Amino acid sequence: MGLEVEIDRELCMGSGNCVYEAPGAFDLDDESVAVVVDPAGVPADKVIAAALKCPTHAITVRRDDVKLV
Repeated sequence: MGLEVEIDRELCMGSGNCVYEAPGAFDLDDESVAVVVDPAGVPADKVIAAALKCPTHAITVRRDDVKLV
């Protein structure tokens, strides 16, 4: 099963680290808040790295209902 990725929009400060680490999986919307675009189109290690580098820990990554980040 693929990764389940969520962003807590209240925590996101729009640093863009996720977009830099995993372009295509994440983007910033018109309010400069991160949104999930297509995590399946990016290697899982890139998505996990993006979550780990989020300065506010706004990204949650799960696989098979187990929280990875």
